[in-house]
Amino acid sequence: MKNKKIFICLTSLLALSLLVTGCGKKVEVKNGSKVALSIDKTKITATEYYNEIKKSNIAQLIDMIDKDLFEEKYPSDDTEKEEVKKQIEEIKSYVNGDEAQFLTLIKQYFGVDSEKELEETLKLEYKRTTAVKDYIKKNLTDKEIENYYNDNITGQIKASHILITVDVKEDATDEEKQKAEDKALKTAKNIIKKLDKGEKFSDLAKKYSKDEGTASNGGDLGYFQLNEMVSEFSNAVKDLKKSEYTKEPVKTEYGYHIILKTDEKDKEELDDVKEDIKTKLTDQKIQSSNTVFYETLIEIRKEAKIKWNDSELKKAYEDHMNELIENARSSTNKTQTN
Repeated sequence: MKNKKIFICLTSLLALSLLVTGCGKKVEVKNGSKVALSIDKTKITATEYYNEIKKSNIAQLIDMIDKDLFEEKYPSDDTEKEEVKKQIEEIKSYVNGDEAQFLTLIKQYFGVDSEKELEETLKLEYKRTTAVKDYIKKNLTDKEIENYYNDNITGQIKASHILITVDVKEDATDEEKQKAEDKALKTAKNIIKKLDKGEKFSDLAKKYSKDEGTASNGGDLGYFQLNEMVSEFSNAVKDLKKSEYTKEPVKTEYGYHIILKTDEKDKEELDDVKEDIKTKLTDQKIQSSNTVFYETLIEIRKEAKIKWNDSELKKAYEDHMNELIENARSSTNKTQTN
């Protein structure tokens, strides 16, 4: 970025020069009373045109701000190009490669008229996301990092499991689904009874486990960090002692698990896992609310000390960002309600 302060003046609007007047922070178009164009008896002045642009093109102005903020700091690289390409291909897949439908779709959802414009839009969005993540990561407190370390980081754990899946067809009735659920739970409980009687875990895994990737080697999952597993699994294995297995089936999205902890390594030092913790905390914050993304962008722009020479333009910006935040909040509420 060339300067720490960005001066937003919109000096290139149809080559019209702007003039800041008075302490009321309102930009006037020099000679703005002059007619910009005529339609029969109707006359449109340069000032009228500028005022209309202020209201309708605020999103375009925000794009201009963010390009100035982020393009130099986050130059395009192979990762960005691959991500943008992947998104465009995904959008095209929705319309089976139909060019006309593709153009209609991107116009409707992105407000662009060509694939090239879409590419530029997605590139800017990628840079915004990167900037948001960097800002959140930079502002994490030592206390947040320490708490995550104490609560979530353990030495690598080694475990085995026996997975009993709930086998049911997609079009099954509620009654059929419940029967399948009950059957899977009963099978898992019977396996625990066999373990209680002294049968070998590895033998039971080979016989009963539906996890094709581990059943043949006795259910061995190898070493892993707790945060690499779904929460229900992690919470269960964390509390086990070495050579201890779960006394009740552990239900996850995959089915019912019987888990045996076979080993646990010493916990790594905080400094050795600090960057990984920062990344995970940053992702958690972004995923915690749909509004975090927009709220963080507002803070980034504040720190850039943008100087608004038109108070109406500033208000249009604030109103636009508030609308985005409110829409995101409403979207979250609808999802939770459904």
